[in-house]
Amino acid sequence: MQTVKLSNGVEMPILGYGVYQVTPEECERCVSDALSVGYRMIDTAQAYYNEEGVGRAVKKSGILREELFLVTKVWISNAGYEKAKASIDESLRKLQTDYIDLLLIHQPFNDYYGSYRAMEEAYKAGKLRAIGVSNFYPDRFIDLAEFCDIKPMVNQVETHVFNQQRQPQEIMKEYGTQIMSWGPFAEGRNDFFTNPVLKAIGEKYGKSVAQTALRFLIQRDVVVIPKSTHKERMEQNLDVFDFSLSAEDMETIGKLDKGESLFFSHYAPETVKWLTSFGKD
Repeated sequence: MQTVKLSNGVEMPILGYGVYQVTPEECERCVSDALSVGYRMIDTAQAYYNEEGVGRAVKKSGILREELFLVTKVWISNAGYEKAKASIDESLRKLQTDYIDLLLIHQPFNDYYGSYRAMEEAYKAGKLRAIGVSNFYPDRFIDLAEFCDIKPMVNQVETHVFNQQRQPQEIMKEYGTQIMSWGPFAEGRNDFFTNPVLKAIGEKYGKSVAQTALRFLIQRDVVVIPKSTHKERMEQNLDVFDFSLSAEDMETIGKLDKGESLFFSHYAPETVKWLTSFGKD
């Protein structure tokens, strides 16, 4: 597995398995399958309600804990120093582990400064190996990065061939922050899996549209966490390290970039209202 080195020297796999929208009932089986075919990074979140399934699968796998890289995220309703601090311990309990490899603030809403202080403290105490953010657009990302003790090591944002995040990635680099993709397959939008450009390029290498898209992101130093509930697709998504796209093919795929979200804008009032409504007491 290829890795990227975070700003604190921690090695992070460039490809992992994401469990967004995997039901709590299905999660243990899916993660067990993913681990059995070779994944060593699992990305979950408090808001996915499946941390316990991840924890059970990891425990039953028999894989040494130091060989795994577990990622989870603090949700909006757990924001603020005290709540975030308690939620970190809760995530550790659910994941059945003494430490989390990477903890992210899931969304740039509520008291995320308080959350980040709790994360910095947990990092210094050894409960977290790395900390960062998710869904932070450049404006909020810079604002946090300028006023925290420990710069975010990762920013997980919507990144795929139709929204390539080129300028935000450059800004992240200025702060030593690694870009990580959610939705590397654009969740199938824009007829992703039948895209003629990706299809034609993939055929040259004997690879699928999905494999070609993952390879494109990996060659741009983007960490990816493709999700599938099917074991054979999990295997295919992992099989992207035996070929390289040419500079010409990279440039061709680069032209697919629309430079905007296929889902929603975090600047839109209705999006903020929708996201902040989840998990309220």
